[in-house]
Amino acid sequence: MQDHRFDFVVNGTPDEVWDVIWATTRAGVDTPTYKIEIYHQGDEAGNGLVRHCTFPVPKYLLSKGRAQSWEWITESTRPVSWRYDAIGKPLWSKASGWTRLEDLGEGRTRVHFRETYEVFNPVMRALLEKRVHHFISRDNDKLIEASIVRSLERRRRKQAEAAGDAARRDA
Repeated sequence: MQDHRFDFVVNGTPDEVWDVIWATTRAGVDTPTYKIEIYHQGDEAGNGLVRHCTFPVPKYLLSKGRAQSWEWITESTRPVSWRYDAIGKPLWSKASGWTRLEDLGEGRTRVHFRETYEVFNPVMRALLEKRVHHFISRDNDKLIEASIVRSLERRRRKQAEAAGDAARRDA
């Protein structure tokens, strides 16, 4: 089993970080690199959200460099933490991921992320699990942090523009 962990600090409260992450999580994503389709939105906190993901994997898996996973969100508690469980292929596997938001005060939050990954077939596990998981998760820390930082900046810009528009209307 592979176990990948990282954390980073962003300028934003846990509520703000939660909001920008979940806006994307509930909307889905479609980029040239990966795609996330939402099949079920889940409840207000996100529990029960079901998504289908397509993402790059090494070409030696003979899947044209693409993999799929079916994921569901469990144990979601706003604005503290959530967990997802997933089944993936072509290297049939299971994964679990946990995200926890730690309030550092003064408008800062530490984002903790952990993912475990295990290939079902013991032979494939011994031969490929570590390399494939490294390929899948190699840039997750940088990509996730950059996405949250960009989303927080965009949110602040929109709030500032809205406040400026309201002030001009009131003047």
